[in-house]
Amino acid sequence: MSAAFQPLTNLGNWAWGILAGAVGWIFGQELGPSVLLAIKILLLIVCIVVPLLVGVAYLTLWERKVIGWMQVRLGPNRVTFFGIPWLGGLAQPIADALKLLIKEIIVPTGANKFLFVLAPVMAITPALAAWAVVPFDPDLVLARIDAGLLYIMAITSMGVYGVIIAGWASNSKYAFLGALRSAAQIVSYEIAMGFALVGVLMAAQSLNLVDIVRGQQGGWGLFNWFWIPLFPLFLTYLIAGVAETNRAPFDVAEGESEIVAGFHVEYSGMTFAVFFLAEYANMILVSTLCSIMFLGGWLSPIPAVLAAAIGMPWLASGSFGWLLLKAFLVVSTFLWYRATFPRYRYDQIMRLGWKVFIPVTLVWIVVLGAWMQTPLWVWWRPV
Repeated sequence: MSAAFQPLTNLGNWAWGILAGAVGWIFGQELGPSVLLAIKILLLIVCIVVPLLVGVAYLTLWERKVIGWMQVRLGPNRVTFFGIPWLGGLAQPIADALKLLIKEIIVPTGANKFLFVLAPVMAITPALAAWAVVPFDPDLVLARIDAGLLYIMAITSMGVYGVIIAGWASNSKYAFLGALRSAAQIVSYEIAMGFALVGVLMAAQSLNLVDIVRGQQGGWGLFNWFWIPLFPLFLTYLIAGVAETNRAPFDVAEGESEIVAGFHVEYSGMTFAVFFLAEYANMILVSTLCSIMFLGGWLSPIPAVLAAAIGMPWLASGSFGWLLLKAFLVVSTFLWYRATFPRYRYDQIMRLGWKVFIPVTLVWIVVLGAWMQTPLWVWWRPV
């Protein structure tokens, strides 16, 4: 994998050297390094955000295709690139984005215009800001901070403010009711998700996401990952992530048969598209974090002994491709749930969060603490 990308790496190093020289000549030796660092951070942000936005766009197409296959129908297949038949549907996300861009943004009478526009921004900002500490491989991370897990918990919990403000600023009872239901649901399941992450912290003995992945290294591939000792917490985190993103079967805040479209019922055009974007960006974020904390991140699932036995030892080496594959498989389960399960009643959702997930996570944290003090704990131990 590294040999295949070596020419591209050499080209990047050459271009960066020219840029560093130009910046040093323009800004001098004192300001040059600071300006170069700022440019590097901006380039890294662009390299993260642009593929993420493209992934969000085509996740909508993948969702419609997957649900179409499950329901024995075609899904989008008309909007194509230059009329090429086998590219049918691939331009559908671009057509949807252009349609939303040219639609009028209508602000309801009596709405707080500033907060009405601010709400979608507050909804999508945490979904993008959380990627600052997500490691794509041991060396590719925008901000490698020791409290990365704490940062993730803090920044993602701010998304609920966008929901509450959207419902209140719309000056609509339907939107306000949807905001209250959604906020209560998000807060309830955030507690269970937080306790699940406490289990990850205990097992890895670190808040650094890179160290958490390295704590799952070993010669046994996927059997070294934390999904085995933390299996109840893994399931809790995955299901709570579905509820956090207001996805089916936990989408009662947007239940069309109950309260039209929930907290964003009064939004149109690009303001609605930003809420839509935030939901799918959160799905990708939850899937990536689940892959990092429970499924080994960039580590290979194939044991080194098996890879050597079949004559392909490179299969046991970790790479960004493994993280991408794991995140894709996890996010595809979100689509599977939507096509399979009926919508929960609101009281059932709250009962599941408060009376099932929180007690299960608390009990397993105690079990995990006792387990780690015995010789039966065969996973990674701090040195």
